[in-house]
Amino acid sequence: MKQTESDFWVLDYVTITKDPRTDLVVAIGGTDKAADILQRTGGFLSAPGPRGDYHRLPHGLPIEQQRRKATAASHALLAAGHSVHLDPTLNMLVAPDGEREAALRYLAGLAERAAAATTSSEVAEVLTEVAAPVHGLLPLAREVVVRAWIAASDFQGAAPTGEPDPVARLGSTATSMSEAARAILHARNHAARPAQRSATTSPPPSRAQPAKSRRR
Repeated sequence: MKQTESDFWVLDYVTITKDPRTDLVVAIGGTDKAADILQRTGGFLSAPGPRGDYHRLPHGLPIEQQRRKATAASHALLAAGHSVHLDPTLNMLVAPDGEREAALRYLAGLAERAAAATTSSEVAEVLTEVAAPVHGLLPLAREVVVRAWIAASDFQGAAPTGEPDPVARLGSTATSMSEAARAILHARNHAARPAQRSATTSPPPSRAQPAKSRRR
């Protein structure tokens, strides 16, 4: 007897997340009852979308208000029996330092992996985490420095005459970080190569000495 798949009412599930392109907090899925809870508890607005209506918070809300409304709406939905996925970045009940502590544990774990590496490939894996072009730790840190440089340049005035501008030096610092990432990746590529055994050279055969010297 062929077993059939169970039927799931996908629209009963509500996903509350932040759209990375528009920075809007949106709620997708759910029934009319869920829509009522989103509107009454979270202040969500109904909006037409290419795949049907969805809900979103109003434009221009501060981040803390977005988190508070999204958290309140998600818990009201859960209390009413709905299944909800709430983006962790919107959950106000998460400890404020939770992400920082997780990042510190991640860095400590990489250091331990590097110290405990027994092969060059294991070292290469750690270096990849540090300097991978998109999600590596160093390129991500460089992105933070660049954004801080741009913001600080808008807020700070010119440095006093004769003194180096510390804010302007952030630009060269970001360049140095890019060069460091490239150097680490170069080392990573070298470490990732399979180890090549050096050819062992055997000593040249010695001439056999005669057992007895020839008599004259």
